[in-house]
Amino acid sequence: MPLLSEMDRNSAIALLNQLVTVGVDFKLDDQVTRKRLAPAEIRDLLVTDLPERSTGVPSVVQELVETVLPMCNNEASPRFLGFGHTGADVAALAGGLLALFAQQNLINQSFAAPSATFTEIAVIRWLRDLIGFTNPAVTDVKTVWDVGGVTTYGGTGSNTTAMMLARENIAPGTMHEGVTDATRNIVVPAGIGHYSVKSALEWIGCGGRVIEVPTKGYRYDRTALDRTLRDRQGEIMSVVAYTGDSRTHTVEDLRAVHDITRSIDPQIWLHADACWGLMCAFTPELGHKLAGIEDFDSITVDPHKVMDIPYAMSALLVRDPASLRLVSSYSDLIMQEDFAFGQVTPFIGTKEWSSIKLWAMMRAHGRRGLADLMRRRLITTRTFTGLVDDNPHLLRLNDPDMTAVVFMYLPTSHDPLHPDIERINTISKAIHARILDEGRWHFHQFSLPDDTGRIQQGATLHPLRFMGNNGRIAESHMRDALAYVTGLGRALEQQ
Repeated sequence: MPLLSEMDRNSAIALLNQLVTVGVDFKLDDQVTRKRLAPAEIRDLLVTDLPERSTGVPSVVQELVETVLPMCNNEASPRFLGFGHTGADVAALAGGLLALFAQQNLINQSFAAPSATFTEIAVIRWLRDLIGFTNPAVTDVKTVWDVGGVTTYGGTGSNTTAMMLARENIAPGTMHEGVTDATRNIVVPAGIGHYSVKSALEWIGCGGRVIEVPTKGYRYDRTALDRTLRDRQGEIMSVVAYTGDSRTHTVEDLRAVHDITRSIDPQIWLHADACWGLMCAFTPELGHKLAGIEDFDSITVDPHKVMDIPYAMSALLVRDPASLRLVSSYSDLIMQEDFAFGQVTPFIGTKEWSSIKLWAMMRAHGRRGLADLMRRRLITTRTFTGLVDDNPHLLRLNDPDMTAVVFMYLPTSHDPLHPDIERINTISKAIHARILDEGRWHFHQFSLPDDTGRIQQGATLHPLRFMGNNGRIAESHMRDALAYVTGLGRALEQQ
């Protein structure tokens, strides 16, 4: 039964229904993972020669369910506390299933994605509206260049397209003529920038010319930003601001960054990475944090990070919809029709219908439902923050703007006046290694400058991070997880 046919309809439906049941049960499982093996063991188990004869679909499905899936991490588990990528919204899952079967290709509209193209346009307009960009009237949307955004498969792709726009804005025609002036730089906040923008510069031929500006409290030091822009005037093509950086999720003072940049050089392309910050647009409790973002030239948002939809969907939104002409390309394989998204999606050829997951999710929840979703996350985050603050063995390093809480275990011998940074980091990294090895819980870990001076100003720390995005997390899970972390820390101190 390798292909669908009328003869095999019932058995195909039964098999796929079985997988839906397995998938739902996987999402609802409390365990982070059912089976943990070392990477080499997984390699030896799964990296095999291609069989000479057909294995048969039922056997393949059985192998997926019994061998592969038990070793997968379940980010929808209430014990998975380090991210928010649950992919558990039922409407989004339904949209994703439909997309798999419908097999639409948004590179062309007329014959490849007749209706899918317009659900994608609707989604982009909804995101623009939430973030504060102005949409033209529906009747004025006559081409893809009137839409004001494109979807990609992740924030890295969206940020790369934004850097292409910045390059073309400062040096029109570079896309077609090649890079002739490689002195263009971008400005990012030091220590908290995302790797994608530097990689983007390298991919688009500008070299990794990143100027890091010092920060205060995980935001730009405004005096340093002003000085940098003046000292390097004429050399900068873009300033990048993080509406929720990838570590502490601190939201930049967007209005201040805009005003400083525009007062010095109005030609600089302003880009906001709001992959996480999109969640601020859902509710008035956080909406004020986005003040000024509507004046940025481009914004990256990642619905798969903050809206419970399955991987992968990001979007790049542009203030001036016509600016996408700067990176448009032409081919006789892409129909030169009004609504062919293939004309305005760099690096993407075949374009799957990933946006239908978000379309279904947003339609199902509506504005009020989205606001309620965010409020529940804020309650979870406030609860966890209080539990960390009440624990004498733990120290919180950030004041959460959204749902990320960054904290560290402090050894019993910790002296606030003379902190032993090496010992603190050694224990923290050992705690995280044990967490990963045992697989009972999950927190994220990364390097982070102590920008608030809560342990030692400027020191490089290796904290743990909690995120309150998972709707299945209860207070009991938070208490148990922190007791687990504290217990690991105490045990490691005695070694």
